Amino acid sequence: MTGALPGIAALRARTDAALGETARTWLDQATTEAAADDEDHQQAYAAWELRFAEAGRRCGAEHADSARIVILHAARADTATLTRLYEQGAAAERRAVLAALPHLVTGPEALHLVEDALRTNDTRLVAAAVGPYAAEHLTAHHWRHAVLKCLFTGVPVSAVADLAERARGDAELARMLGDYANERTAAGRPVPDDLHRVLALTPLVVPPPPKAQES
Repeated sequence: MTGALPGIAALRARTDAALGETARTWLDQATTEAAADDEDHQQAYAAWELRFAEAGRRCGAEHADSARIVILHAARADTATLTRLYEQGAAAERRAVLAALPHLVTGPEALHLVEDALRTNDTRLVAAAVGPYAAEHLTAHHWRHAVLKCLFTGVPVSAVADLAERARGDAELARMLGDYANERTAAGRPVPDDLHRVLALTPLVVPPPPKAQES
């Protein structure tokens, strides 16, 4: 299970508090358009998807991810829509789609977006890909490789959601980390500190046996 995820209402409140009046008004209009149930759905979708794309310019790069997540939630974007926006979007838009997944997709049907991001060397995309949705749905094999991808690319392992829970007792992850450390050492390259942090999480914690009751 993933850890607690901030709700959309809380995310919207924080975003509104950080935006100026003009940007807040714009976001109100964008979410209204996204939630609209117009007869001409194609025209409605085109309008809110344009808002999604221009969120960086309207809200500033610092708040664009949050604004885009709020818009996607208002639109009740399904996996097909998320896939289209991801495939057509720039890196910032792709990052927002990845961050929105745990709010919008309950099953593993959007894992292809996570897997695509993990194939890139864009550290911002990799960091977004290893969030709560990946923690919930990636298989053990693919999750281990996602952790190694973070080490390869220099993404802090603090970005990996539920790292301690999923790494606990994972002997195969420990083996892979050991192999990677040995390869780095043999090549005369430093071993990332984060590797040791993850490795320290992998032993299986066995609770001590209960104390015998005194007679």
